[in-house]
Amino acid sequence: MSDPFDLEDIPFDAAPVARPGAPPAAEPAYLTPLNEAQREAVLATEGPVLVLAGAGTGKTRVLVARLTHILNLKLAQPWEILSVTFTNKAAREMSGRVADLIGGAVEGLWLGTFHSIGVRILRRHAELIGLKSNFTIIDTDDQVRVLKQVLRGANIDEKRWPARILAANINRWKDRGIGPEQAAREDAGEFAGGRTADLYAVYQERLKIQNATDFGDLLMHCLTLFTRHPDVLSEYRRRFRYILVDEYQDTNVAQYLWLRLLAQDGHNICCVGDDDQSIYGWRGAEVANILRFEKDFPGAKVVRLERNYRSTPHILAVASKLIAHNEDRLGKTLWTDADPGEPVTVRGVWDGEEEARVIAEEIEHLHHRSHRLDEIAILVRAGYQTREFEDRFLTVGLPYRVIGGLRFYERREIRDALAYLKVIAQPDDGIAFERIINVPKRGLGEVTLQAMHKLARTSGISLVRAGQELIATDELRAQARRSLADLLESFARWRARADDLSLPELVETVLDESGYTEMWQRDKAIEAPGRLENLRELVNSVDEYESLASFLEHIGLVMDNDNAPDGDMINVMTLHAAKGLEFDTVFLPGWEENLFPNQRSLDEGGTTALEEERRLAHVGITRARKAVHISFAANRRTFADWQNNLPSRFIDELPAEHVEVRSDAGPYAASGFSDSKAADFEPRPWDSPGRRRLREHRAITRDGQVIEARAESVDWDTETSAGFSVGDRVFHQKFGYGRIAALDGRRLEITFDKAGTKKVIDSFVLPA
Repeated sequence: MSDPFDLEDIPFDAAPVARPGAPPAAEPAYLTPLNEAQREAVLATEGPVLVLAGAGTGKTRVLVARLTHILNLKLAQPWEILSVTFTNKAAREMSGRVADLIGGAVEGLWLGTFHSIGVRILRRHAELIGLKSNFTIIDTDDQVRVLKQVLRGANIDEKRWPARILAANINRWKDRGIGPEQAAREDAGEFAGGRTADLYAVYQERLKIQNATDFGDLLMHCLTLFTRHPDVLSEYRRRFRYILVDEYQDTNVAQYLWLRLLAQDGHNICCVGDDDQSIYGWRGAEVANILRFEKDFPGAKVVRLERNYRSTPHILAVASKLIAHNEDRLGKTLWTDADPGEPVTVRGVWDGEEEARVIAEEIEHLHHRSHRLDEIAILVRAGYQTREFEDRFLTVGLPYRVIGGLRFYERREIRDALAYLKVIAQPDDGIAFERIINVPKRGLGEVTLQAMHKLARTSGISLVRAGQELIATDELRAQARRSLADLLESFARWRARADDLSLPELVETVLDESGYTEMWQRDKAIEAPGRLENLRELVNSVDEYESLASFLEHIGLVMDNDNAPDGDMINVMTLHAAKGLEFDTVFLPGWEENLFPNQRSLDEGGTTALEEERRLAHVGITRARKAVHISFAANRRTFADWQNNLPSRFIDELPAEHVEVRSDAGPYAASGFSDSKAADFEPRPWDSPGRRRLREHRAITRDGQVIEARAESVDWDTETSAGFSVGDRVFHQKFGYGRIAALDGRRLEITFDKAGTKKVIDSFVLPA
């Protein structure tokens, strides 16, 4: 929404219009529904204020009421208020709610995202940074295209140093408020032999020549404008008498610097956020920004919103106890006076397939009791986890939607891999062949495809057959002929080996020998590791099928299952995508070490990453209104290999009195908790005098039936393997029969007859 007047028509040094007078006689309606802490946050209108708004504590209500209060008391005119949100949707919602309370639209309010407000400022002062006011804002695709031109101009091989990797590097610098000059003084890294900063400078010059900016420039140019032209900064400081910022914990360095410049000199800045919900460090967010608010703004008032209006006491107790293990936090404890509700459940299962089956059965049970499916969410740590749930829901006929991403078999890397498999199974599948003929790049472009299509049409043959005939002629360039011949030879080889290899081995072989896996391994884009995880999950998934034909038939049915985007459906999404949402019932699968907390994140970020992973767990738990179900699998497939898993350390941090353990995986399910809690969680009796307990060993089939069981008394204090010795013959549910080769506490090294040598926990084996 634009100002009612141009900036030039409103002197920045003019006295404010209609400053506060006597307060209204009756309490305004917008204050009536507020609790004590919310009211304190709204009424604290002078000086810096930090509102720590826990999950479900009415953050938006406070923001709207505060903005309404400032306008109602005429502490500032609308155009003297800057209100910053993180999404356009949040800005629209806030504007609408304020209008409802005020009784009409608010003209002139500076309300929007960081970038939309940045554009508004730059349009007015573009000439001061070397642009015209009608500059264009390029999208990601255009950014990559310009960077390709920059690489060509610098004689840098774009195949070796992809433009999108350069774009990611530049964008990271811009998120941190670093321009080309500062970048030149930093570690340049390995890209293009350390020339990234030089390429950054050339890129910025090209944008300026074309009167264009990219998304990151919208704040970077504002920083340049404010630091190089203090008179302009001074004008905006005088204009914005009040600054309100939503989701402050998600600000990056550039946004933080932008706000600091505007809010210096004792401004009335109010930042609302939750340090316990800062989960976007991987895209530049700095939780430190909210943690140092009191240092940045001495004398700041801190208001904690702790009364939760969403979840039950059990859920809040679990979330609060878990997040209390983080050290880098300002501290607050969520509470509610609602009925206790159900305890949070923790369930251990044998593997990922069993996890999907158990959760689907629980959802069916809830649905039969009139629980709406769209009030149920499955929140996963990694995108590839959705595959087993999608397959299970399709099998039992439960409708679902994947929010914030594509369904598993619709993802680019999966469709590419399926295209390879389709051509192996059906050589005449020209659509599949065309999809991957040049993926990864092998010099088979449009010219080659046009020649193949022309021959296929005129001769009435398939695209693959046309390719076979063309490689025997001189129609194509020599390099294209060689590449096409190699590809067709590879398909013939894979087709010949299809009967000799297991289906997982075949898929793995195709992905490796085609160069497809290597393509994503070399890709440095932020989404590349996730694509590799999805490919590994595809390899895992095919093991359930007797043949390639049966697997592809299943895929055909899956892809034909075109669920409508609306309606009563289960919500499936990642934990990151769930922030800001809420559901009656939430399932949190995959709480295992390496998966959650994510080992790759821990390797890259250490303790800082661990705390963000814990915040992610806190976010997942607090999405639920009535019920939370946490689960972990004792075994999970990783690239066609089985891996034993330890329960997530987060499970051990949950408060025993608010958790109920439901174990499908034997005693190991409870062993995720520390010894001090084990007595509370173990569903079977303990022998108190010697701290000895009755442990049940079970082997469970895929339909959940116990096929063998034995019980023995185990001394928990000794932490030694329960009655096993080197040389013992044992049975494992997944690996079959084997013999113990070595003992290490409760870990056994077993040489299995068919699966080779594996390390497993003693709870998962039976004497043979």
